[in-house]
Amino acid sequence: MLICVFTGLASGMPLYVLIQLVPAWLRDQGVSLAEIGLFALVGMPYTWKFVWAPLLDRFAPMGMGRRRGWLMLSQLALVLAIGSMGFLEPAQNTALVAVFAVAVAFFSASQDVAIDAFRREILPDSELGLGNAIHVQAYRISSLVPGSLSLILADTLPWKTVFLITAAFMGVGIAMTLAVGEPESAPPKKLSIRDSVVAPFAEYLSRRGWHGVLLVLGFMVMYKIGDNMATALATPFYLDMGFSMTEIGLAAKHAALWPAIIGGLLGGLVMIRLGINRALWVFGVVQVVSIFGFAVLAQQGHVLWLLALVISFEYLGVGMGTAAFTAFIARETSRTFAATQFALFTALASLPRTFANASTGVLVENMGWVTFFLFCAAVAVPGMLLLFWVAPWGDDPLPRPPDSETL
Repeated sequence: MLICVFTGLASGMPLYVLIQLVPAWLRDQGVSLAEIGLFALVGMPYTWKFVWAPLLDRFAPMGMGRRRGWLMLSQLALVLAIGSMGFLEPAQNTALVAVFAVAVAFFSASQDVAIDAFRREILPDSELGLGNAIHVQAYRISSLVPGSLSLILADTLPWKTVFLITAAFMGVGIAMTLAVGEPESAPPKKLSIRDSVVAPFAEYLSRRGWHGVLLVLGFMVMYKIGDNMATALATPFYLDMGFSMTEIGLAAKHAALWPAIIGGLLGGLVMIRLGINRALWVFGVVQVVSIFGFAVLAQQGHVLWLLALVISFEYLGVGMGTAAFTAFIARETSRTFAATQFALFTALASLPRTFANASTGVLVENMGWVTFFLFCAAVAVPGMLLLFWVAPWGDDPLPRPPDSETL
């Protein structure tokens, strides 16, 4: 469990550099909002990481093993990439900043592939729920470095120093990689590069069958889509309700982070008693119900205590649902091909965020806020219905053949 704390801190920090620190830096240095908006595209490696994930299952660099070798390689690259950004002049070299940002995203996504596989291999199935919950909440807490500490330092220190200090926090991940042992699971022997790409998908297909694969993939896309859509335009919604930027910063942001963390940790503990299947049902219902809180707020308008209450309950559900969903994804992977399969599943799970960002503005303009949130709750129902097939209440996980027999 302590290792899961450090995997979460190491995994989350680079992402929050890109989505919190870099935009603030660019704006402070005079880059236009239009150009800053385009920087959202630098996150594409997170969606496509399953493409090179088979290489991380196949090779073991730096003589440290498959997982620790790739962890060390990606973490050292992140230190260099993040630390180097502060030496650039964004207003004069915006394109070069984008190149470095893509590099950070690429090495961060690669680190995620190795970390997810590593975590899958060190946790027994009975501890997947709690271990992944701790990882997810440490991931969220890591946002306090680039999203809080680094911004505070930027008021008194030059940006070059701020980025060097931020990069130094990747030392947490490097120290973890040096301290832990390599998992015992052995890579497949004598497979060509082509077979290394095909084998992870063939293994999962043989275990689930076409019908089961389609149901599981559909579930991964649909389970959190209602949540993602409901929160995609959160800040514009608060502004439309008449809340000031200060009220949003003090109430909404704090009411989101800490309940999500508490919800995730509570969800992990509850999963020990309920199991992953039951947790998906219970937490999924909490997610759906919490969306209705936004509809109530849209009807009531500017009520500060209601804003804090609605956001707290929503993100409590987000934290619990994410913990169960991440544990389910981990359980679906084979230890032998954990990197490739985990990367594919998490990439699929990220698709609803892209869909939500692309469609919610049009939906709100045509529906209005109240109807929009009711629509989001309805969109969440198909994902819940798929639980009847992919995670029946009370059923034990599907039996997994030993990896040696599978191969």
